[in-house]
Amino acid sequence: MSAYLQTFAERFAALDAGNLANLGQLYSDDVTFRDPLHHVVGLEQLQAYFAELFGNAQEIRYGFEGADEVRPGQGYLRWTLEFRHPRLASGRLISLQGCSHVCWHDRVYFHQDYFDAGALLYEHVPVMGGAIRWLKGRLA
Repeated sequence: MSAYLQTFAERFAALDAGNLANLGQLYSDDVTFRDPLHHVVGLEQLQAYFAELFGNAQEIRYGFEGADEVRPGQGYLRWTLEFRHPRLASGRLISLQGCSHVCWHDRVYFHQDYFDAGALLYEHVPVMGGAIRWLKGRLA
């Protein structure tokens, strides 16, 4: 794992609702952040996104399983997210695996997360979750 990705992963995993001002140490002012559900541009919008995330969910933990720098200033992080949300899975702990593609100079200017949005949300909504699990079973 590159030293940059190791440091980024450690600092990212340490984020919580009380230290979101630290995002400026990780991300450039003009950062582009994407995931299957969101697209934000700029550090201010990213801080607002994370404030909402940490305000709605509890026990948010990221575990990083690996990282690969594919060329200077560009790499991938593999992670597992664990969290609780009062309106999903009856408040039980949800675990989600994903991967982040990051590009950086001195700080990250591009961050794209890849994960199964159904595994994050839809499978944990009472009526929709049952239908999605049934459909996945039929396709398997």
